[in-house]
Amino acid sequence: MKKSTIKMPGGVSRRTLLQTTAAASAVLAMPGIVGRARAAALKVAAIYTVPVEQQWVSRIHKAANVAVERGDIEYVFSESTSNNDYERVMREYSEAGHDLVIGEVFAVEEAARQVARDYPDQAFLMGSSFKPMDDTPNFAVFDNYIQDASYLSGIIAGAMTKTGNIGMVGGFPIPEVNRLMHAFMAGAREMKPDIKFQVAFIGSWFDPPKAKETAFAQIDAGADLLYAERFGVSDAAKERGILSVGNVIDTQADYPETVVASAIWHFEPTLDTAISKVRDGSFKADDYGVYSFMKEGGCSLAPLGTFEGKVPEDAMKLVAEREAAIKDGSFVVEINDEEPKSS
Repeated sequence: MKKSTIKMPGGVSRRTLLQTTAAASAVLAMPGIVGRARAAALKVAAIYTVPVEQQWVSRIHKAANVAVERGDIEYVFSESTSNNDYERVMREYSEAGHDLVIGEVFAVEEAARQVARDYPDQAFLMGSSFKPMDDTPNFAVFDNYIQDASYLSGIIAGAMTKTGNIGMVGGFPIPEVNRLMHAFMAGAREMKPDIKFQVAFIGSWFDPPKAKETAFAQIDAGADLLYAERFGVSDAAKERGILSVGNVIDTQADYPETVVASAIWHFEPTLDTAISKVRDGSFKADDYGVYSFMKEGGCSLAPLGTFEGKVPEDAMKLVAEREAAIKDGSFVVEINDEEPKSS
């Protein structure tokens, strides 16, 4: 089942898209509600509001296909599902008896939770800015908390910029983007405390031409390295002969002389935990965000690849030290969801 209409959230905060009455619900640890153990391959359906090629969704899609290859799940999905059509598609998958439905409901929170209430025997694992709620005990949430890897990529960026001026282009100034930008900036300051940042948001999740033009403007204003939160930014860096740092996926194969580092999201720990809990009947309303942390295997710094040996040794030493400390819990990267500003 595939839909062709793309309709992206138009506001600057996903939180504003959920009705205020739902936002007041308490966060409670609920007992397991999908109570029957399930054998053999689980039936899993996914609903995406963008094409599966888009960075964020591509990582969920990849993890699902890995589970298919293991024989753990049967997997179907809908991509480019409009917000107006999301509830209908969700109900169709639920009515078809899928054991687990996954997706991203940032713009359709209340409608999605109502579907979960109407199908209490199904498990729902959805990307959300909100926490689990007591009125939807079969509705768990996740998000890509990859600030650990973003921080490490920032250390490399701080070592590689010559002008001390970094351009940053994001989609929307929402918590899911803001926390990664702040972590990257903190890492860069480890190498150059007085570094300057140009921060801009294009108001779209997928508009490579606009992202590219925004990046060109930052280069013209002195940036010699770009943080590519959106597609299109690395194209600008490549054309102008400067470096970029990627987010969520590794695009170095497409930009071998441009992308020096990337913070990678691994959705496998999140999905595998949900599969296990659905299978043993213990799935409940819970926050799966922790499974994106580096110590849980949920994110990593991409291999340097073509930039191996080109990053200053002191930066790579600090990266190794911080990565080990993050994994053993002795160093914690701050989670800052506030909108970042240019400096």
